[in-house]
Amino acid sequence: MTATATEVAAPPAAEAAARRRRARRRGRTVALLFVFPALLLLGALVVYPVLFSVGRSLFDATGNRFVGGENYTEMFRDPATLKAVRNTAIWVVVAPALLTGLGLILAVLVEKVRWATAFKLLLFMPMAVSFLAAGIIFRLAYDEDPDKGVLNAAVVGVHDAFQGSAAYPTARARDGQGLGEAAGGGYRTSTAVSPGDTVALGLVGVAPKDLPEGARPARTAAGREAAPGELRGVVYLDFTRGGGGEPGRVDPEESGLPRMTVEAVRDGRTVASTTTAADGSFRFADLADGSYTVVLPGSNFAAPYDGVSWLGPALVTPAIIGAYLWIWTGFAMVLIGAGLSTLPRDTLEAARMDGANEWQVFRRITVPLLAPVLTVVFVTLVINVMKVFDLVYIIAPGPVQEDATVLATQMWLVSFGGGNNQGLGSALGVLLLLLVIPAMVFNVRRFRGSQR
Repeated sequence: MTATATEVAAPPAAEAAARRRRARRRGRTVALLFVFPALLLLGALVVYPVLFSVGRSLFDATGNRFVGGENYTEMFRDPATLKAVRNTAIWVVVAPALLTGLGLILAVLVEKVRWATAFKLLLFMPMAVSFLAAGIIFRLAYDEDPDKGVLNAAVVGVHDAFQGSAAYPTARARDGQGLGEAAGGGYRTSTAVSPGDTVALGLVGVAPKDLPEGARPARTAAGREAAPGELRGVVYLDFTRGGGGEPGRVDPEESGLPRMTVEAVRDGRTVASTTTAADGSFRFADLADGSYTVVLPGSNFAAPYDGVSWLGPALVTPAIIGAYLWIWTGFAMVLIGAGLSTLPRDTLEAARMDGANEWQVFRRITVPLLAPVLTVVFVTLVINVMKVFDLVYIIAPGPVQEDATVLATQMWLVSFGGGNNQGLGSALGVLLLLLVIPAMVFNVRRFRGSQR
């Protein structure tokens, strides 16, 4: 009877196993049907372009002649490509490190402010701005003209507040009217003068609208006689509106040039210095007898300070990295802030109770506990900066485009921006892919490790 029962029970067990196998096959089929659209898109948008680029990199510019690894060899012989590799290395080293550091500092500080949510929202808002719009914004902000570029307007304002600017950068002496060139870009009297003389120093090149506020006519100063031991004169704009004036002579409607520095020089040494009054007059009192030269120093005519050439060859890459920091700092802060909120508070409080100050708590406890989060943020940003294109292409002006180029922009320029060599451009794309893959693999492994 026992054997019969076993024989009777065997068919239902086999049937149950078969049903389980059919259920698993059906589940896999359903899962495959759901995944198939995603796999199709992944193959069409990622796998096929990658394979096509690898194959295209083995052909010449026309795509008809197989050249093997020639494009890869040419890639590393091209100075522009080497500069792109160098700039990409600068981006990879500098931008992620700065962003991770800024994000960490801001995340810690935000915890201690009352309006933390509003502050996070304010810093995260640039993420909503497209790279195209951000590039246009910073292209204008970095403009070298202080009347357009906000950064240079601020720099020029600070510079002029401490050092001032030349009073008459466009002024120049009228030829043949008693003034010759002096060292340092200034002017001096062509003939020697002595105490008791009165000199009239006429300049041109100053638009009447550019005269300082409060400038008065020079005729009153021109009529004054010098006292014994005194050297007197006037610096004036030798120009009469509407014409009719006589060059080298102070005409009734001609204006004095106030705040002009004037020096009395004897034997190559400045013995006295003064500044012109509102009517352009000046005087040197108590001069010793002898011959002097009256000099208008070059500081009166120095070109105005125009600020910093942010988009010049030397600073264009740091300037673009600055724009990138503006966009991504909020992203780093939010991710690090999320990791900070999971830290065990009892550990931090125990350290404070043991006498650790805030800097010691931050350096010895907060940062080590946040190390996994900081690593993920850093590697994610490394992957992102390797692909940066929009900001570099938009912010860098044409003449310095090559000085700012990175691998992504170089790939585009070689393929479509005038080079028309898609074989070499594909080789650059493969190089960029090979550089990104290790960082991606590292990030995925870190994520899987944190999940376990």
